[in-house]
Amino acid sequence: MNKLTIIGNLTKDPELRTTTSGKSVCSFTVAVNRRQRRDQNTQPEADFFSVSAWDQRGENCAKYLSKGKKVCVIGAVSVRTYTGNDGQTRAVLTIESAEDVEFLSQSTQQTQQQTSVDPQSGYTSVTTDELPF
Repeated sequence: MNKLTIIGNLTKDPELRTTTSGKSVCSFTVAVNRRQRRDQNTQPEADFFSVSAWDQRGENCAKYLSKGKKVCVIGAVSVRTYTGNDGQTRAVLTIESAEDVEFLSQSTQQTQQQTSVDPQSGYTSVTTDELPF
């Protein structure tokens, strides 16, 4: 089974395009920070994953995501290699068809809204105006 779950931040705004057959595809890159040991005082390192989301999922990603937003992406991972201008072989980790994309960052409007917790159920009430589905 090849299924990867990543949580990270978008490195730039997503790009939405349409194929010749009329399907929507949204492409974006997610930076995932590596965990470090407590005794290390070095700069944090990150891995970068190219992600493609298709059809309605891709349209929602283009509409609701932007540079810096935190997301969780689930899908099969593959490695693509290429030769750079300097002659070095490079590898790119890709999720070519995201199975699920969860938007983890709150919008400014959501953070300004007051929420209330139902004391009996423990659930927080939210408005559905900003949900992408």
